[in-house]
Amino acid sequence: MEKINALRDRIDKIDEEILHLLKERMEISKTIGRIKRGQGAPIRDPQRENEKYSILKEKAVELGLNPEDVNEIFRKIVEMSIRVQQQT
Repeated sequence: MEKINALRDRIDKIDEEILHLLKERMEISKTIGRIKRGQGAPIRDPQRENEKYSILKEKAVELGLNPEDVNEIFRKIVEMSIRVQQQT
C-alpha cells in the first residue's frame, strides 16, 4: 500500500502542475483575445484548431497515448481558451 500512496502523491503533483499550466495557457489566451479584439480578428480560427488537433493526435500516437482521448481533452482546453478570449 505504501508504494500505491507514493505513486498517488506523484499523480497529485502532476495534477497540480497540469492546473498551473492550464492557468498559464488561459492567461496567454486572454492576451490573444485582447489582441484579436484590437485587430478586429475573429476569436475562432478553425484552420488553426484543426491543424493543432492533427498535430496533437500525431504526438499522442508517438507517446503511446490514445489519440481520440487526447483529442477530446484538447477540445475541452480549446473551448476554455475560446471562452476566455470572448470574455476579454
